[in-house]
Amino acid sequence: MKYLIIFFSAFLLIACKKDKETVQSSTPTDSLNLVKDSAKTGTTSGKVLVDIIPFPKEIKECSCYFARNKAEFEAEKYIYADDAGKTAYMKLDGKRLTMNLISSSDMEVDEELTKEIESDNYKISVKGKKIKHEEALLFEGTLTIEKPDGTVETLPIYGECGC
Repeated sequence: MKYLIIFFSAFLLIACKKDKETVQSSTPTDSLNLVKDSAKTGTTSGKVLVDIIPFPKEIKECSCYFARNKAEFEAEKYIYADDAGKTAYMKLDGKRLTMNLISSSDMEVDEELTKEIESDNYKISVKGKKIKHEEALLFEGTLTIEKPDGTVETLPIYGECGC
């Protein structure tokens, strides 16, 4: 009788452990599915976030710098700056970037400004038309940002180039 009670107790103990393991193994599977779903929705934003930058300390002499409009330009809320030679500065998708100027037009020849800038993740095109000629040249135009995934963002710009 004593052995029968021990055998029956051991049998019940084993049966209870199997039920607990089954319940525990189904819970992580459900939570893993939730993590996968939330990751999918976070990557499909499709926009390029363009932030305001302070005027770069690296620029010492001649430069071009632009804001979204005249009011932001006067408030020194720049979204783009370059050293009128080799390097451009922007803050895109939360990261401050230092990028290479690929080409820049000669502003003395015509009334238009064009610049091409590239980095690992962005291709940027600046196009502007001269609106005022003083010591510094004022421009209005557009700034176009392309990402490798095909996302394109075009913004109006207002700013100046000068020494």
